[in-house]
Amino acid sequence: MASLRSFLQCNFDILRKTFVILFVNVRDALNQAMDEELERDERVFLLGEEVAQYDGAYKVSRGLWKKYGDKRIIDTPITEMGFAGIAVGAAFAGLRPICEFMTWNFSMQAIDQVINSAAKTYYMSAGFQTVPIVFRGPNGSSAGVAAQHSQCFAAWYGHCPGLKVVSPWNSEDARGLLKAAIRDDNPVVFLENEMMYGVPFELSEEMMHKDFVIPIGKAKVERQGTHITLVSHSRCVGFCLDAAAVLAKEGVECEVVNLRTIRPLDVDTIEASVMKTGNLVTVEGGWPQYGVGAEICARIMEGPAFNYLDAPAVRVTGVDIPMPYAKILEDHSVPQIKDIIFSVKKVLNM
Repeated sequence: MASLRSFLQCNFDILRKTFVILFVNVRDALNQAMDEELERDERVFLLGEEVAQYDGAYKVSRGLWKKYGDKRIIDTPITEMGFAGIAVGAAFAGLRPICEFMTWNFSMQAIDQVINSAAKTYYMSAGFQTVPIVFRGPNGSSAGVAAQHSQCFAAWYGHCPGLKVVSPWNSEDARGLLKAAIRDDNPVVFLENEMMYGVPFELSEEMMHKDFVIPIGKAKVERQGTHITLVSHSRCVGFCLDAAAVLAKEGVECEVVNLRTIRPLDVDTIEASVMKTGNLVTVEGGWPQYGVGAEICARIMEGPAFNYLDAPAVRVTGVDIPMPYAKILEDHSVPQIKDIIFSVKKVLNM
């Protein structure tokens, strides 16, 4: 009996280790990326509300304070403009800060530092002063937190020259793009999604390597298709893949493009996909007016892919209202899989 118990325990440990290697949730992927970059470069440090002793409001910085101490993992007062300004000043001085906002909704308190201080300095100094800083935190709608905590800032920050704006979907994106952002000499706005933190994704051995980075500004085709292109970012990429799986049973093959980066926008990948399929639907959690989908549609309209369209492009977005608190209204205010399926069938005249 003892030998059998030992045999089972041994095999369980092997399976557990294999699972940890193969499947990593988005929260842990972000944590690993910061840990490895903190270890790699002593100029990197993290600051924000509750990032240190409390291990982060969403536990993304779990364990980092115990490992690196007060000088590298810094708890700040509840003053976004203050600690964002400190982070920008540190970047001016040659450090590489990671500035966490507990939610991007609170970045409105610090938008002057993000735009006027960080984004514009490299240009205004004629290329003399780089600003190697990452602003990161949860973006987009969450669950049951109402209007002041549930908006997508991809279009807000994607509008501003001088910034790079990143919007990861899965653990691969989170790990590879955050490492690239920390190593970049430009200010990077890193838009995570609270609803994705606990979702596990498979990572290969290559993706787990300490020097695995994903180039900022390059989209990824997550699913090959021939009938219609679905372009999305962040959590809505998963919705597109789910919709594509449903539509495949009806003979419709959707190509799903994960933007990964909002600015710079990988127009080449989008155009190549549209020229292949002849149809386009964009999907995002943000509001429709002046949104990411609107920009994509304009780029297609102005470029060579327009001549390949068989029907007008369609946008699937959040509803053009502040987020309601009631769950049933909240569900109707953000894109659902059924909305994507409906739009695809509309474009294909099904």
